[in-house]
Amino acid sequence: MSASLPESRNTPRTRAQHKPGTDASIRKLISKASPGKVFSAADFAHLGSRAAVDKALSRLRNEGKLRRLARGIYDVPREHDIFGILEPEASTIAQSIERKSAVRLQPSGAYAANLLGLSEQVPLKPSFLTDGPSRTVIVGHQALVLKHTTPKNMATAGRISGLVIQALRHLKKENIGPDMIASLKRRLTREDKAVLKRDYPLAPVWIGNIMRELAEDDK
Repeated sequence: MSASLPESRNTPRTRAQHKPGTDASIRKLISKASPGKVFSAADFAHLGSRAAVDKALSRLRNEGKLRRLARGIYDVPREHDIFGILEPEASTIAQSIERKSAVRLQPSGAYAANLLGLSEQVPLKPSFLTDGPSRTVIVGHQALVLKHTTPKNMATAGRISGLVIQALRHLKKENIGPDMIASLKRRLTREDKAVLKRDYPLAPVWIGNIMRELAEDDK
């Protein structure tokens, strides 16, 4: 009677034994995340079933390693010595909404101007243009206003040009002087300027002219 052959190391059974479980895989990702990082449950869908993901996130929440901000949205708590647990940045919340809902978001209005340092005004309800439905998303103690817009307005979404277009549109042409343009130009990297130079035809004419000026190299 011949001896049975040893089981191949490449069999599905052996691979399954060495594959990390859903809980362990999620914990590994969370441990590498910076405080303030926002996740949606959809970020972990590739690691296991919805039930397994939900149980893992619930455990991490009970252990204080995650905070539940809204249904299916969590963050790694960010703590300040004086102010305690801080709210996550609106931009990181927006990124999690993009991944969860498969939509694009573009900061707009006063929020866009603030992100570029052109305004000290911090809106209570940051606004975003989107190719998804208009709605207000409540996450933690923050409200993000999403406004559906045209494909033309979303053509530069996610790029520095999109941020500049929306910020300048909010501030209006008559309020934008040489000092403001010079201040913005100092904040831009060489890569930013290259994007503005490429995208200026997508902006209204007066904004496109400013984008071209911002993209010029100083002599």
